[in-house]
Amino acid sequence: MIPDKTPVEGDVYHAAPEVAKGAHVPNFQKYKDLYLQSIQKPEEFWGKIAKEYYWKTQKTGSFLDYNFDVTKGKIYIKWMEGATTNICYNILDRNVNEKKLGDKIAFYWEGNEPGDCMQVTYKELLQQVCKFANVLRAQGVKKGDRVSIYMPMIIELVVAMLACARIGAIHSIVFAGFSSESLCERILDSRCSFLITADGFYRGDKLINLKQIVDEALRKCRERNYPVEKCIVVKHLGATEETCTDEASTYPQSPPAKRPCHNLLTPWNADVDIWWHELVKEASDECEPEWCDSEDPLFILYTSGSTGKPKGVEHTIGGYLLYTATTFKYVFDYQPDDVYWCTADIGWITGHSYLTYGPLANGATSVMFEGLPIYPDVSRLWEIIDKYKVTKFYTAPTAIRLLMKYGEEPVKRFSRESLKILGTVGEPINPEAWLWYYNVVGNRRCPIMDTFWQTETGGHMMTPLPAAIPLKPGSATFPFFGVVPAILNESGEELEGEADGYLVFKKPWPSIMRTVYGNHDRFEATYFQKFPGYFVTGDGCKRDRDGYYWITGRIDDMLNVSGHLLSTAEVESALIEHAAIAEAAVVSHPHPVKGECLYCFVTLRDGHEFTKTLVTELKNQVREKIGPIATPDYIQNAPGLPKTRSGKIMRRVLRHIARNERDLGDISTLADGTVIEELFSNRCRTA
Repeated sequence: MIPDKTPVEGDVYHAAPEVAKGAHVPNFQKYKDLYLQSIQKPEEFWGKIAKEYYWKTQKTGSFLDYNFDVTKGKIYIKWMEGATTNICYNILDRNVNEKKLGDKIAFYWEGNEPGDCMQVTYKELLQQVCKFANVLRAQGVKKGDRVSIYMPMIIELVVAMLACARIGAIHSIVFAGFSSESLCERILDSRCSFLITADGFYRGDKLINLKQIVDEALRKCRERNYPVEKCIVVKHLGATEETCTDEASTYPQSPPAKRPCHNLLTPWNADVDIWWHELVKEASDECEPEWCDSEDPLFILYTSGSTGKPKGVEHTIGGYLLYTATTFKYVFDYQPDDVYWCTADIGWITGHSYLTYGPLANGATSVMFEGLPIYPDVSRLWEIIDKYKVTKFYTAPTAIRLLMKYGEEPVKRFSRESLKILGTVGEPINPEAWLWYYNVVGNRRCPIMDTFWQTETGGHMMTPLPAAIPLKPGSATFPFFGVVPAILNESGEELEGEADGYLVFKKPWPSIMRTVYGNHDRFEATYFQKFPGYFVTGDGCKRDRDGYYWITGRIDDMLNVSGHLLSTAEVESALIEHAAIAEAAVVSHPHPVKGECLYCFVTLRDGHEFTKTLVTELKNQVREKIGPIATPDYIQNAPGLPKTRSGKIMRRVLRHIARNERDLGDISTLADGTVIEELFSNRCRTA
């Protein structure tokens, strides 16, 4: 699995000497030794790491117990069962009290507007978390309760999630770009009794009235006989009553809004809504943590499912702590004087693992950014890197491709001399973008950590290590410690050497998801049924002769748009709800910035015409049902769809048509070949 010597074939890039010096894993042999130890003696490897953290009580059973084979019974994974701890205690109290990092900056917060900024130390963050944890307890929230969080990228978002973790409540964070319907659906599925949000925020120059969206979601919940008990609201844009002037709000728990929006209409229901600042005003800044079992749930995070209904991915406390802390340390070669910046929103798994839990577990200083990479101009990211002297920078290929369009000048306007390591996340990065990132952003001296992982995995699965593994542009390189990948063919046979097939994992790692919330059968069917004995990622993968792994993309009915996974079934369902649509099929289409975009085929009901107005209505409907990120780029009239004789839509054929590729492969199972030419003639003009 791991080559005997350092791979050298093809275009290979090595870390600069200054990166290798003092690295946690300084060479390939050290990586190989640690990897083999993690596979052959997992209890010894992870047990040593576990000793770096506080456990109220030690494990009572096996260090690791699991079953990956559905033919042998229920699927389960247990790491250090019986050991008790609290993840909030480990990432805050331990750093403040034991490691004496109380005065160290935990977060530099950079607002949407340049100059709108603040900083919070570990001690201050601990105090804020304790205050809000006491608020939640006073409101009746207890261990095991689910709390929904729908907030912009402000410090209170971190405070809210860690307050939940401190008292053993399970946080369910919903990306603030999702629609009211998506929020409602997630509240209902996880049976959340509390919701935490903000009045509004700016995304670039666009005002988002978040509370208005929330109220619509809560109305939908009530219509479905599930009234949410309380909604706690951060006053982020509006001034507080005490400071209602032309100056920004000076309430200390809220970032100072440089663009206070006094005309922002914040709808209010006194029976449900409560202001955050009023609740924390008198709360104590000391709060005893709830000691939880290592296998107790930490959070639920929803990801799109191929059935159209989002899956509530459930992660547990102990294993998630160990794995996110360890991957952060090694993948970014974390050093105490680093300033680290992950540009991801906390509404996604990357923001959970590598903006919150992983960095804080290591006592790191991070940048948290509310804005957009091109607002107010296309140099914003590089300006922030220079402002805070960022050393480790982690972003998405989508952002890199977007900024490539503007050339090198906006990048070179700033020095970026502080940068040491770059990273990418969310989707495979194409070699052209990789080389631009390496040559232009990193000045040919910063190794790129092209990380492959998923919401379900909790942390990095395939990744380079800065000084240990030579880099091939576009490759996810090798597995992280404890990860055992395999490539299978359609028959479930493991392929050796150079191979191309299904990417699976043979053994559990600490942060693997434990179940789909409320639906363990779906967990088993989605990840273990196709190939018993393996965790099935749903991604295709190639392995080259050097042993490097290359992720080739989704092999199920999923799309990766701007690094975010979307279900074709979910989009199709939204389209079909329109009165004019009889049938819909959605496929991916290459996009120069987003990687993939949505290309939709729609069949009209009798009596309806395909018009520009209809296309606009359909796009708006998808935005309303799912969110702006799911807005289709192309919608094509399809009087007929290619189907098998059993009635299954042949999406493989539709992908070829969307790309204007005439070689359709084997279409012997196609029921009606006459639809093909009509679909080609109706194609949208694509970029």
